Amino acid sequence: MDKRTFAVRGMHCAACVGKVERALRGVPGVDAASVNLATERATVDGDPARADAAALASAVAAAGYELAEAPAPAAPGGAPDDREQAARAAEQRRLRARVLVGVVLSIPIVLGSMRAIFPWAPAWLANSWTLLLLATPVQFWVGADFHRGFLHDLRYRSASMSTLVSLGTNAAYFFSLVVTLRPHAFMALGAMPYYETAAVVITLVALGRWLEARARGRTSEAIRRLVALAPRTARVLRDGVEVDVPTAEVVVGDLVRIRPGERVPVDGEIVEGASAVDESMLTGESLPVEKAPGAPVVGGSVNRTGSFVFRATRVGAETTLARIVRLVEEAQGSRAPIQRLADRVAAVFVPVVLVIAAATFVGWWGFGPSPSILYALTNAVAVLVIACPCAMGLATPTAIMVAAGRGAELGVLVKSAEALETLAGVDMMVFDKTGTLTLGRPTLTDVIPAPGVAEDDVLAFAAAAEQGSEHPIGEAIVARAKERGLPMPAVAEFSTVPGQGIDALAPEGRLLLGSRALMEARGVDVTALAPRAEALAQAGKTVVYLAVAFRPLGLVAVADTLKPEAPAVVAALRARGIEVAMLTGDDRRTAAAIARAAGIDRVLAEILPEDKAREIARLRESGRRVAMVGDGINDAPALARADVGIAMGS
Repeated sequence: MDKRTFAVRGMHCAACVGKVERALRGVPGVDAASVNLATERATVDGDPARADAAALASAVAAAGYELAEAPAPAAPGGAPDDREQAARAAEQRRLRARVLVGVVLSIPIVLGSMRAIFPWAPAWLANSWTLLLLATPVQFWVGADFHRGFLHDLRYRSASMSTLVSLGTNAAYFFSLVVTLRPHAFMALGAMPYYETAAVVITLVALGRWLEARARGRTSEAIRRLVALAPRTARVLRDGVEVDVPTAEVVVGDLVRIRPGERVPVDGEIVEGASAVDESMLTGESLPVEKAPGAPVVGGSVNRTGSFVFRATRVGAETTLARIVRLVEEAQGSRAPIQRLADRVAAVFVPVVLVIAAATFVGWWGFGPSPSILYALTNAVAVLVIACPCAMGLATPTAIMVAAGRGAELGVLVKSAEALETLAGVDMMVFDKTGTLTLGRPTLTDVIPAPGVAEDDVLAFAAAAEQGSEHPIGEAIVARAKERGLPMPAVAEFSTVPGQGIDALAPEGRLLLGSRALMEARGVDVTALAPRAEALAQAGKTVVYLAVAFRPLGLVAVADTLKPEAPAVVAALRARGIEVAMLTGDDRRTAAAIARAAGIDRVLAEILPEDKAREIARLRESGRRVAMVGDGINDAPALARADVGIAMGS
């Protein structure tokens, strides 16, 4: 069985989704089909030999829609295909123009039709011919998509929300037109024009459709950001010469050189050189990871310090970054059970409404008071208009606008009303660590001097060794020394010991700053400092020893510290009956320390992005309503898999 993805065009509502799914499932060789309205994608499981693309497209065309091969997303490092994005932007501009015209014309129509409520409105606005003049462009230009949809439904013997909008508004418009043309005959019977009904319904539903198009256009942004992580070109060594080639042309076995500050284009293994690489986009690890020959590197990570050469081991669609892109696509294309229920209801809603409207007309015509035809028309129109999705057209855009406005004031950007609705039912909140619960940058937390040494001296010498460093630990140490206004000794003969620390020359003698391994390799005895260092490491902090003239002066500790408000947030969530957990790719001890400080009991550490997504899926399958809160790109699959994804940004 093969899984294929196609683009579907022409869908506007849940009823359309049901028709496309039924058409696809009716093709011999198709085992399952799922259609997503937000992404405009159809996923088909089946035998491609029996259910080929042409057969699927033919079945969908018979239902009145268009099926085409889905454009493949640009591979990491490849040139993005902007055609689909441009088409969606053009569609949004088209819908926005119709909404603006509808609003501008509907306001005077409402004022003129309801002068009893708005007595200050000019009398000429209440004239039926004026209302006809204003309502006609709304009916036939702003509402053109709905009327075309109705004709489409007639042609293919189906029904959708466009059927209700077109029938209801046309009934109201043409009834009003007859009243305008024969006022004496109808006014005597108490009939009034309903121009405002047709105009307002069309404008509100058009507004809802425009907002829906805007939300739909954002679904590809996460993938585009992921793809942009990998550089467009790679510096490949071929026949001893460095050549810049497109990342898409890198093959397994190529030797690639990476300089400080550059992104790694594909996955590989270091064969020459050493450096510290920032892999936070993948693992959530708050500090750069030291790399030496034999160590793996992943595409999209950032080289922070040294230069190195690596051999490409996975390229194109096989890289770790490409796998993350696929995970996000799959999560976006999946549908929640409640959505499937809504689709089933929508499939029968329109036909039921049409039957009720017809029964209303017949009932009032046959049994209503005189003039029965007028009452029959009025009440049948009322049923159609009430059944129009104007509640959706009014309530949803209003809720989105109010929530988005208030959210923006608080620094929260709301992507869709569905997310707000789902968030209300969440019973579990899962946090990433780095940049979400923590500040996302190393901070100097402790300065521990050896006996007889001043704390400022320890910090000054450490900062002197790290001056000019691009490593986050060094930047944190230097920043604290500058904060205190400490003079830093001049150092010379500066050199980096890969994976261990720094060796330099100060006026007082050889200056060493780094790990315990560096101290032992240089014959420095740090036994007296070891208990404090172990306690700091147990608290999830990175410990750096300092020695001058081969005498230990002390140590400093650096950590990605907890945000001040984090414990209060966790406590507030628990008070509302929401369970809190933490998933992170960071070290277990660091994760446990942060979790304890935040008041979180449930922790899963040292896991990859796909593991995070699997854990979220497992929690949902167990019946939990899960919200995932994350910061890095590495959280994208888990954010997409959760019931609600909350992305932290600056």
